[in-house]
Amino acid sequence: MMSEETENIMVVYDDHSEQRSLSLDDTSSTEESPDESRFSLETNDAIPYIGQRFTTHDAAYDFYSEFAKRNGFSIRRHRTEGKDGVGKGLTRRYFVCHRAGNTPVKALTENKPQRNRKSSRCNCQAYMRISKTTEMGAAEWRVTGFGNNHNHELLEANQVRFLPAYRTISDTDKSRILMFAKTGISVQQMMRLMELEKCVEPGYLPFTEKDVRNLLQSFRKVDPEDESIDLLKMCRNIKDKDPNFQFQYTLDLNNRLENIAWSYASSIRSYEVFGDAIVFDTTRRLTAFDMPLGIWVGMNNYGMPCFFGCVLLREENLRSFSWALKAFAGFMNGKAPQTILTDQNMCLKEAISIEMPTTKHALCIWLIVAKFPSWFNAVLGERYNEWKVEFYRLFNMESIEEFELGWRDMVASFGLHTNRHIASLFALRSHWALPYLRSYFFAGMTTAGHAKSINAFIQRFLSAQTRLSHFVEQVATAVDFKDQAGEQQTMQQNIQNICLKTGAPMESHAAIILTPFAFSKLQEQLVLAAHYASFQMDEVFLVRHHTKLEGGRSVYWSPQEGIISCSCHQFEFSGILCRHALRVLSTGNCFQIPERYLPLRWRRISTPSAKLLHTSSSDHAERVQLLQNMVSTLITESAKSKDRLNIATDQVSMLLSRIKEHPVPSSGTREIASYKRNLDYR
Repeated sequence: MMSEETENIMVVYDDHSEQRSLSLDDTSSTEESPDESRFSLETNDAIPYIGQRFTTHDAAYDFYSEFAKRNGFSIRRHRTEGKDGVGKGLTRRYFVCHRAGNTPVKALTENKPQRNRKSSRCNCQAYMRISKTTEMGAAEWRVTGFGNNHNHELLEANQVRFLPAYRTISDTDKSRILMFAKTGISVQQMMRLMELEKCVEPGYLPFTEKDVRNLLQSFRKVDPEDESIDLLKMCRNIKDKDPNFQFQYTLDLNNRLENIAWSYASSIRSYEVFGDAIVFDTTRRLTAFDMPLGIWVGMNNYGMPCFFGCVLLREENLRSFSWALKAFAGFMNGKAPQTILTDQNMCLKEAISIEMPTTKHALCIWLIVAKFPSWFNAVLGERYNEWKVEFYRLFNMESIEEFELGWRDMVASFGLHTNRHIASLFALRSHWALPYLRSYFFAGMTTAGHAKSINAFIQRFLSAQTRLSHFVEQVATAVDFKDQAGEQQTMQQNIQNICLKTGAPMESHAAIILTPFAFSKLQEQLVLAAHYASFQMDEVFLVRHHTKLEGGRSVYWSPQEGIISCSCHQFEFSGILCRHALRVLSTGNCFQIPERYLPLRWRRISTPSAKLLHTSSSDHAERVQLLQNMVSTLITESAKSKDRLNIATDQVSMLLSRIKEHPVPSSGTREIASYKRNLDYR
């Protein structure tokens, strides 16, 4: 609604000496966007009037714009008469309401999509005209026409600020927005930070979230080839500062960037100890650049996600995935993970079987479950949540046979015989392998909590990409942030008092060596072990729940060699001894868990280091594994130059000679055999 002040001035003032008709649709008119604010009023009057003077036409525009803002509309520059540098130069300007004129008719072009946006123009006649005069050699601008007749409702004060003319982002704010974007925070977080900095209420900044997104999008509109060059230059700069930063890329036939992968020094160090089981998430895309994104993540000894590497691909095909896996293995000194979890991408599955034949491939359940709503919501409707609960219950079955029976009953009870996803889920079930899947639920790699944590980590650098060349920096910032948060959580875990539940010497021993996260998992098994009975049968023990009369697990234990193995294979899959093995150890008067069953990846260490060879454990297998990692790193670093290779060859030759001179104890053969058996169990 219009204010009383506006209603009182709805009359056209016109200087008859300058009288001429105003045509808002005149083809000679020009339309410009407002310049930066240069407001310099030369009068205290709040309403334009005939004869009002300004030193420049920009000052007149700013004055009229302020008047319009107070009265619920905005203005734009319209028609000009004259031209700077020609004859008398620019002599007259028209400023009009933003709803002046009519929507121009667009010529339809075949094969070209039309946006067909709604227009706010309604032929409003409100305007202000200024003319240039010269008195005593000094030029000035005077108001020679003013009309305030609007044929539309005027906006309230809390609405007018949303008009495009009053939504401006200053250069200072632009700089801060771009700085925030490089850190990977979302647009919503940027807005909240700037509201706090400027001490304004939420929603009262001079720009909106849409304006910020448009600003960020404008910085992405660059030549893709220039973007690729900048990205490679950024990687090379990081490599110059940190030689341990790794990246690889490929170019297509037109010499354009096709794929690029990279990993940071801290990630490579973490992988040496925690790279036994990893998730390769390829479900994301950089929408701003239309590129699939692959991320390698794992879990450290404190049960927290850790980042291993990143890859950007042009295509999601066998060739691209094979290249990505090769590049990743190269970063990690040729060490392939024991287990890799992915979604159901068949090209990725084939690439893993080719490039990592010794690696166990399984499907990551939380990547699958994320697709359940789109698969079953429409079919099940309100019963979807009930079905989901029943589905998860099936995964607690003790055997494949139990699962299959329960699955058939569930499918029948929910009437899903014809659903096309049932067959695929049933086929996927055999690929998961029940003991393997159960062990990873136990270890925490695929639980909902860890899925949410990993998703939040990934979203941190997906939410506000600016330029492709900045993406590597954004990921590095997110990784550093995650590492710092992880250090704090590690400290909090370590200072918490550990509560012993069984009082068994094995529990006390494990509490000192394992991290709180790993110890809590082992403690669960120790508590459950008390519910099982063990019977020695020849070379193995039969272990079954005290309520069962049949079935059970077979446990092999050799106290002399310090080897114990259970048919449930939980230790092989999670690195935590199962309740069955713990029951046998307790029955055999074993008061400490053997060293080899307290693996390095679950011990109280913060970062991998060569010191672990001397301080973490005397276990032969772990020390050999660490030595192998050091040799792999030695080869990688030595191959970078001829001088390095010469130094390494000389030093290794001398070291090898010294080792050969050192006597081998009689127990050496037995240790090597034990080590090989241990590798087989692992």
